[in-house]
Amino acid sequence: MVSLTDLSGRFTPIPAAGARLPADHAPGTSFPGLDPAWSRLVTAKTEDGARSFHVLDTGPVLEARGITPTGTILAVHGNPTWSYLWRHVIAGSLERARSGDAWRVIAPDQLDMGFSDRLAHPVPPAAEAPSYRRLPQRLGDLDALMDALDVDTGSRLVTLGHDWGGIISLGWAVRHAGRVDAAISLNTAVDHPTQDQVPAALRAAMAPAVLPAATIASEAFLKVTLGLTEDPLPEAVREAYRAPYTSRLGRGGIGGFVADIPAEATHVSRAALTEVSSGLRSWDKPLLLLWGPKDPVFQDRYLADLQSRVPHADLHRFEGAGHMLAEDRDLSAPIFTWLDDHFGAGASRAALESPAPAGRVLGMHEQLSTLAGSERRASPAVVDMTAEPEAWSNAEDAGTGDRALSWEELSAQVDALAVGLTYTGVRPGDRVSLLVQPGASLTVILYACLRLGAVAVVADAGLGVRGMTRAVRAARPDWVIGALPGLTLARSLGWPGRRISAQALSARQARLLGTVASVESLLSRHEGASPDQVPTPGAEDPAAILFTSGSTGPAKGVMYTHGRLGALVALLVEHLEIRPGASLIAGFAPFALLGPAIGATSVTPDMSVTRPATLTAAAVADAALAGSATMFFGSPAALRNVVATAGELSELQRRGLSEITLVLSAGAPVHPDLLDAVQEIFPGAQIHTPYGMTEGLLQADIERRQVIEAVATGQSGVCVGTAVAGVRFALAPLDGLGRPAEELREPAEAVGVLGEIVVSAAHLKAGYDRLWQTERTSRRDTLDGLIWHRTNDIGHFDAENRLWIEGRLQHVLSTPAGPMGPGAVETPVDALEEVARSAAVPVGPQGTQAVVVIVEPAPDRSLRTGRSPVAETSFAARVREAAGEVPVSAVLVLEELPTDVRHNSKIDRTRLAAWAEKVLSGEKVGAP
Repeated sequence: MVSLTDLSGRFTPIPAAGARLPADHAPGTSFPGLDPAWSRLVTAKTEDGARSFHVLDTGPVLEARGITPTGTILAVHGNPTWSYLWRHVIAGSLERARSGDAWRVIAPDQLDMGFSDRLAHPVPPAAEAPSYRRLPQRLGDLDALMDALDVDTGSRLVTLGHDWGGIISLGWAVRHAGRVDAAISLNTAVDHPTQDQVPAALRAAMAPAVLPAATIASEAFLKVTLGLTEDPLPEAVREAYRAPYTSRLGRGGIGGFVADIPAEATHVSRAALTEVSSGLRSWDKPLLLLWGPKDPVFQDRYLADLQSRVPHADLHRFEGAGHMLAEDRDLSAPIFTWLDDHFGAGASRAALESPAPAGRVLGMHEQLSTLAGSERRASPAVVDMTAEPEAWSNAEDAGTGDRALSWEELSAQVDALAVGLTYTGVRPGDRVSLLVQPGASLTVILYACLRLGAVAVVADAGLGVRGMTRAVRAARPDWVIGALPGLTLARSLGWPGRRISAQALSARQARLLGTVASVESLLSRHEGASPDQVPTPGAEDPAAILFTSGSTGPAKGVMYTHGRLGALVALLVEHLEIRPGASLIAGFAPFALLGPAIGATSVTPDMSVTRPATLTAAAVADAALAGSATMFFGSPAALRNVVATAGELSELQRRGLSEITLVLSAGAPVHPDLLDAVQEIFPGAQIHTPYGMTEGLLQADIERRQVIEAVATGQSGVCVGTAVAGVRFALAPLDGLGRPAEELREPAEAVGVLGEIVVSAAHLKAGYDRLWQTERTSRRDTLDGLIWHRTNDIGHFDAENRLWIEGRLQHVLSTPAGPMGPGAVETPVDALEEVARSAAVPVGPQGTQAVVVIVEPAPDRSLRTGRSPVAETSFAARVREAAGEVPVSAVLVLEELPTDVRHNSKIDRTRLAAWAEKVLSGEKVGAP
């Protein structure tokens, strides 16, 4: 058997202590992104003698420029990398130095790693453990190095680490808490329960029989680690990481680091690890955690442990990134923005505020108690058309039967379940993932969670399995309440959280799914219970995490507090003029959950949650009859299918639809022709197309007749009306490359100016969940001391203060004539009779982008040239004519444009732009 020490042996260090780096290994000579001016050798007195550390250090560079640094960042790499890992952070710091604001970055190669001294690994007596650098020694090495370097002890000091460097840097920060001002860490772990196995990706390399061969005798461990990136590393970058480790003599430290993983309670470094992990519980200074979730080694359980130790830590999860996060993402911006927030000139600025709510704010659950004690207590609160009643009469005299809960019943069930969940162990602040289809059951569960102060995590099935998996793991719920399909999915995919079933299960099912209780049994056991002993949540307590549609990237968790949800409810009641007896058909699943809060009967139509475009006119009519509906909410895709299937309606069903007085549609633009067709189906209704987003569900509103009047003005984009009560809009004008300005302008001061829309309101999100950078970049604070949310939508305001949406910021067409929104082209093209909908996408470099129009034909229209996606010549000419002064480089045709799964309406222009570029470059392509 070959041991670790046999292979490492004693050999000449690389470089030898005090020696210069060999020319062929000088960083910067052949390593991309690394300047030789950053590189130096530093001799430090460690516990076992003088050692030579290779260090990337911007201190001499800043000194030569006459710049006094804001502070110092001590950046520590892990295994099997070296200080090259931090080159982007170093470059980012020096770029900031151009404006006189810079942090000194000190990034050492740890001993036995990179280009620092190699250590002797003598073969020990048989009774002794192999010799390698242990965690306590590595903490001491940093002490020695910092003593040897000329660091201003009066300035700020921040630690930064990754992998093993994360443990070491956090440990060093804890030991020097009086000197260190803040800490930043990438994927790492500061504890590993001894009863748990280490991750499989690491377990194989730790096996005594495998460790030497995998880490020292070969490059296996190194190659696997360098492969843990979102995209393959460029060959030159891969070779730069390999440079210090091309021979087994240089890889002793790699094996040593693996051998020093203190997974067992008896491990020699376990006590030092415990010192670090326990010390973090007392860390009261800023901490930023930057995390790549696709890391097979430092998995989310280690992140959860870090958060439990430092609850005030800021966190950003970079979806799609993995272990080599510093290669997958440029971390300079979040790191230095975070440091600016804490230590920059604006760090002490006054706290920002939100505008006051538009009306009286009630908690979402409070409306239930009020209505349960009113004259409406026996009338339906929830009508679920997806349920299977024991008896259901024909449509002529359809009653609600088993499909309905009265206000009194709903309130009683919410109270009982709140008490039952509390007895089961659900506590205020616990996160509860809801995997139940919209309907009566989900309504009861949601409001019970709100009543007891648990945080409801709502990632609807419209995200698809992959999107839901990503969302649930990002939110990391403590509990999962689900129906059988949801629990089965959670079990099979290993989603976090203790499980509670919605229905009663057999003992075998409960055992297989790992459930600890059922909603049905809790309701039965606690029937009639009063939640008086359950504390009432406060306005600032978190209430829900709602996930965005994921139409422009991974779905984001949006955090709402009870106060902000209450402000939303107050706004909806006032703006929609909700009166006693109001009833809402929710053709968009999340809105079904708002019905009870606004005092309206909530009717869930018979439809597929994941395919709103399948909602039929008959399903809406049946829901209207069953719930005596007065309001209907549906996405534009749902409205199109309602119109398409209206011919199948019976006379009774048409009468039911004629009783609806308000139709709402949001999620994407609605063409005036579609609004006219909808009006014929709902003859007694006002048809509104409000503007909003998951981050703020209602911002502006406009009625059908106002849309027609606005369209007649010939402006670009889609008019979404004026701000509703309590909402303020502002504009960040776009520059020539389509980038929004920092300074905001009032709408009246920017009439006709294209820019990013920003908004401020009391019912906006409290923040993005576990996405610190996204939350930070989504805010503006340059107007009136208010919190302003960047919508990422672009558009303009007209002289009547109406808002016109022209697309998304990431879809800006950056042409030689200046930036424009897709709506400038799509609005007139969509008006062509041959066109169902269109997308204008950019192709080429910013500032010189060509405009390509991709069209989805109207039914029974053939617009292509043969099998090619290129449009027929005469039709292309009509598109160019419609586009007016905008030069259209190409017109392509797709039978169906890709859209988001939640609304079936938001066009995926990013995907289409990539497809169009391939088509125009002559590549053989299929569907985008």
